[in-house]
Formats: sequence, C-alpha cells, structure tokens
Amino acid sequence: MQVSYPTLDQKIISLEELLRKRAQWSIASSQVVFTNGCFDILHRGHIHVLQSARSFGDKLVVGLNSDASVKRLKGEERPFNNEKDRAVLLAALSCVDAVVLFEEDTPIQLIKSLLPEVLVKGGDYRIEDIVGAAEVKSNGGQIVVVPFLDGYSTTAVLEGD
Repeated sequence: MQVSYPTLDQKIISLEELLRKRAQWSIASSQVVFTNGCFDILHRGHIHVLQSARSFGDKLVVGLNSDASVKRLKGEERPFNNEKDRAVLLAALSCVDAVVLFEEDTPIQLIKSLLPEVLVKGGDYRIEDIVGAAEVKSNGGQIVVVPFLDGYSTTAVLEGD
C-alpha cells in the first residue's frame, strides 16, 4: 500500500488557504491545535513542544513570525535562518499539518481568524498572558502550556550550553 504525504509546499500556506483547510477540517470534526513562534534555530525543545501540541488534537497549525517580525522582537541580528528556511523545516515535521507566516509581532489576528480548539504555548507562560487565550476560551477552546525541556532553548544553543 502506498501512502501519500503532502509536499512541503502544500503545508506552507497563506491565511486564505488555511481558512479553506480549516473549513474542511471542521466538516471532518477535526480538532485544530495552534501554536506559534520564531523557531529561528529549530532544536529539541521546539520538537518537544510541537509534538506535545499535536497530541492535543487532530491537526497542528504553526504560526511562524516573518523575518521582519523576528527582527522587531529579537533585534537586528536575527533571525539567523530566513522565514522560508524556517517554514520548510517546520513543514518537514510529521506532527505539523500547516505552517502560516504572520507579519505582526503577535499572532492575535491569525488566532482570531482560525479560532482553534486548542491553543498551545511552550514555556512558563501564565494562561492570562498568552496572546489569543481569551479569544480561544470564549469560543469554547482550551489553552495548554507545555513546559520547556530543561537546557533546550535558542539562547542555550547560541551560548553553547
């Protein structure tokens, strides 16, 4: 039996295409999970959060900060990897169903448009501080914080820890 997998280009999509997919997934009663980040240097900690996020639903959508957004958030020296390369790396992961770039500093407009059943963040966030948490909760969704793996962060990678 031959299994068909989506190509990377089919997983890196615009917001408009994501909303079309979202409608199809809703018809199929799929639980959509959303997480976001810069994912500048993809490391084991990111994989842990992404795989954990996927376990909370049927489809995982990753919102990816554009290069301009990363620069504003992290400084002129960042990102180390451009948005296309970061998107391809994320799309190559079997736990990721869609990657969508956003230009803003936060994914609030993306979250309001998508309204996932589950919003996941990695780290030590308090639910009330997570961008989009109020919108997802008011739509009946849930918020999950996945603890970081000790010693795995972009800062630790860059500092050689």
